[in-house]
Amino acid sequence: MGTAVALLSAMPSIAQADASADLEVESYVLPIGSAVPSLEELQSEDGMERLRDTARDAEPIAQLPYETVGPAAAYAQRATQPSRTAPVESTASPTPMIAAPEPARTMTLDECKKGLGTTNKFYFTSRFAACSGASFVQTWLVNGRPSGVSMFNVRVVGTIAKNSRTINFKYYFTEMESQGTTEAPAMKIGTKGKIPNSWPSTVRYTRGGNMPGTKTFAELKVLRSFDETVNAKPGQGSQGSTDLIAAIYQPSITITPPPNAQLTGDLKGDLFFLPPRWDAAKYLANSTGGGNPDKRGAASFAYIGMLNYSTKAGAEERAVAQHIKTAFTKPQDTKPYMSAKKVPGQTPDLPLHRTVNKTRKDDNRKAAVKQCKRYWGANYTQGGARECDEYPFATTYEGAAEHDYDADAKKFNFSVKPIAKEDNGAGGSLLLSFYAKNRVIDGMEDGFIVKIVS
Repeated sequence: MGTAVALLSAMPSIAQADASADLEVESYVLPIGSAVPSLEELQSEDGMERLRDTARDAEPIAQLPYETVGPAAAYAQRATQPSRTAPVESTASPTPMIAAPEPARTMTLDECKKGLGTTNKFYFTSRFAACSGASFVQTWLVNGRPSGVSMFNVRVVGTIAKNSRTINFKYYFTEMESQGTTEAPAMKIGTKGKIPNSWPSTVRYTRGGNMPGTKTFAELKVLRSFDETVNAKPGQGSQGSTDLIAAIYQPSITITPPPNAQLTGDLKGDLFFLPPRWDAAKYLANSTGGGNPDKRGAASFAYIGMLNYSTKAGAEERAVAQHIKTAFTKPQDTKPYMSAKKVPGQTPDLPLHRTVNKTRKDDNRKAAVKQCKRYWGANYTQGGARECDEYPFATTYEGAAEHDYDADAKKFNFSVKPIAKEDNGAGGSLLLSFYAKNRVIDGMEDGFIVKIVS
């Protein structure tokens, strides 16, 4: 067994099918890098059945990413495996003002290829740069016997410039091969970017780019790539203090065989891409659009945010990171005591949710300080040198006062610890910077997790 790319490199040269023969095409849509039988194996007794088994066993292409958040998360089944993400680069050098790194906003085809690898359905370098794709394999049969094979890979890269409401989806048709006896060059391939659902349903979009519509296999092999842009004006959605629009963007590939061939199997591939989102709010960047109300806010992908704290020596947030690490790995050693304590924010299934409500944040801080005084005494600050560090953060709905607002929430499912004032300030600055740069919105339609790196 080999990958689809390796399969074709070992095949004989192209030949046109006999027009008088009974020509059939079986089409399969598979995850990028799926193993398929060689042409010789296809021509063996059970070769075709093994390919069909591969297609049946593959997780369906039409999946949402595992980390999808917001209303789109319930639209369809999410992938069972986490998406692949860019590696975390940790720096420990002191800086004048600690801040979260700028999120990636570009992605090349090579980066997408390496990120997806041979098994990953989705790859993200940030909430503003992501890709997905699929392999399309066609077996050509003359009078019921495999005579050739063709294939092509489609990868779609989505990127968003800083403070922009325009999402650019770049389509790449690559590894386009046709070997053996086929009529693949004349096979027609239709490409369309669908938006099958929006929240609210009344949203209207402005679309642009150079989508080619329907082209032949041979034409797409020359064209290789093209773009589609999608923009949603502000003022079309609402979510409390946030003007929020969510959607599903679905690249769709349709195959039409030559007139003398009969096509069976996967006639199209609808690829769920990471759902796009548009927002505008006073507490987020670009709240005025530079004076242009149609440019207020920005777009992103509805993907769980990932906040990194470092325990490496020299990291300004080290004390905060060590506290959170203890809460994650040794909750029994944290205060206040609670049996079976498990703080949220460790996995996409139990994320943290930002709150911008001043009263809620103040109540979280008061509840945390109460426990610091309870366990370390009224002078836990040591004359103002220390502050009460709390996790989950006071700026989240899961903060220390959560039980006061939600009777079903576990009481004392948080951790507090007095740490140096400077250390606590560094951790808070990093958090606020992360919120701003990643456009984390208020409420349950968004979420983020914390990763401790060293």
